[in-house]
Amino acid sequence: MHAPVSVTDPHNFTACWRQPPNFRLHVPFDYLFMPAIDILDHIRQDEEVRFTILGEEDWQVRMDRTAAFRTDPVEEIITWPFRLVHFNLSRFYGELLEGFQDEVMIPWRTYLASQGFTWQRCAPILFLSSQGATSTYHNDNSHGLVWQVHGVKTFHSYHNPDKHLSAEAAVIGETTAEEPPTHDETDRQSVTMHPGDQLWSHALTPHWVTTESPLALSVTLSHGGLCHQGRYAEREQALRSHWDKNPAEAWTLDLGHTRY
Repeated sequence: MHAPVSVTDPHNFTACWRQPPNFRLHVPFDYLFMPAIDILDHIRQDEEVRFTILGEEDWQVRMDRTAAFRTDPVEEIITWPFRLVHFNLSRFYGELLEGFQDEVMIPWRTYLASQGFTWQRCAPILFLSSQGATSTYHNDNSHGLVWQVHGVKTFHSYHNPDKHLSAEAAVIGETTAEEPPTHDETDRQSVTMHPGDQLWSHALTPHWVTTESPLALSVTLSHGGLCHQGRYAEREQALRSHWDKNPAEAWTLDLGHTRY
């Protein structure tokens, strides 16, 4: 990483990160990923991978494809509608993602610390999907630096999330559904992302992602408990308040709210 974060907003990252809407940014990581199809071929066989076969085919077709997803030729797999996520990429730092820790995670954490940030977790999550696939409509408990690696996706959220979902409702999981609720399109913030594009996704803001290319790969650096000089983001205050009242729940749903 050569330089501090730059954002398209005239303010800098530390001025933008605390409240919506989402914004584009550019962190010049020095890292070259393997081809997406090779990553898919490897990661689909891992025991911790999660995937869902989508499409309009009947139930039996989806069940057959689910059973064959790990073993059928990968060239066939990418013609099926699917979405896939892996939350524990540290398993692959020595092979599939060799150098990722040194070239991405350490420089990014160093940058955050130098700007006065602290956090309780900062970890990468990998998403792979085929054309036409859509994520669920959901919110995450963590802030995400979304990095488009291969293909094209569109990241949909709202200019004013409070109008559609309060932070308190997001905390207790009222967001999750297969599709977003009916809304005025002028309220929507849709950001189309090509390889190399990055986006800051605010914690506890509802969103959904559509895949626009035959195969798309993105990596999100997920930040749990991100805090800048003693201040949390505005919507995260609701999460902190909820955990103060329900300490047994603290962090148990941190990654669970990342819906793929």
